[in-house]
Amino acid sequence: MSDELIGIIASILLQASPLIIAVCGETLTERVGVVNLSLDGSMLLSAMTGFIAAYKTGNLAFGFLMAAAVGAFFALIVALASIRLRQSQVAVGFVLTLLGDDLSAFLGQNFTRLPGPTVQKLAIPGLADIPILGPILFQQNLIVYFAILLTFATWWWLFKSRPGLRLRSVGERPEAAFARGVDVNRVRYLYTLIGGGLVGVAGAAYSLGVKIGWSEGHTRGLGWIALAIVIFGGWSPIRGALGAILFGATKALATVLQRTFPEVSVVAFNALPWLLMILVLLVVSSDITDRLIALSPRPMQRPLRRLLKVSPPKALGTELVEG
Repeated sequence: MSDELIGIIASILLQASPLIIAVCGETLTERVGVVNLSLDGSMLLSAMTGFIAAYKTGNLAFGFLMAAAVGAFFALIVALASIRLRQSQVAVGFVLTLLGDDLSAFLGQNFTRLPGPTVQKLAIPGLADIPILGPILFQQNLIVYFAILLTFATWWWLFKSRPGLRLRSVGERPEAAFARGVDVNRVRYLYTLIGGGLVGVAGAAYSLGVKIGWSEGHTRGLGWIALAIVIFGGWSPIRGALGAILFGATKALATVLQRTFPEVSVVAFNALPWLLMILVLLVVSSDITDRLIALSPRPMQRPLRRLLKVSPPKALGTELVEG
């Protein structure tokens, strides 16, 4: 494998890491039945806040902490509005997206295109020298390592731990969970806040470690992509991480095609990742997957069903009842 191809793959993983973090956060939130549509605005405001906080203090950790606080605060508004005020989660999240976009543009206007602190690469001794895998996986910065660890930790928490079982029961059958003594609303508040905090970290990861600095609309659109990837991934963090990497690979492909065919408008290539996401969502929400499974050999049908069949948590987006 050539050094250029290895570099491209390593870059794809770096570009996908903020998306992976946001997808893990939103997966936790939606698994308890809450739809947080504020992701795009939350990531924008968090990216701006994280960069400015780190720029002013010279402390990257403080920048990430402030970004997480912004993301958690937006998520808390969604939870309070739906649980206490019994308002539409979708409407509240959409309004917060617009608010976050405008606030980030207004509050960050004096900090655009300024040089600031960045997350540096940290090669892991020994592992970094492994051929091919070393440069791709073990010569990255802490954002990439955190995204990888978070993916597997979230999967283990959801599917292998007792708290994860309670979390999923709240998103599937909240009445049954309440009858078993689970404080449904407390669990929903908790994981909505954690998920929102991770979305905030994703915003800061982008402005402090991927596309360094701040400019208006810095992460615009990535929040919507994260929401689509959660659906594409079937509310599984590992599948969601693979979807984020696929999106990053599509963007890299668009860049390569743009250099190869300079006569074609750049807009056409930039639209490629979005068209792919739309196509994937149409496929997973239709009966095409059922037909593919039915046409496959019988021994393959069960693993294919687990891989391709997407079913949201049964209580996702339903009215949250106080009590």
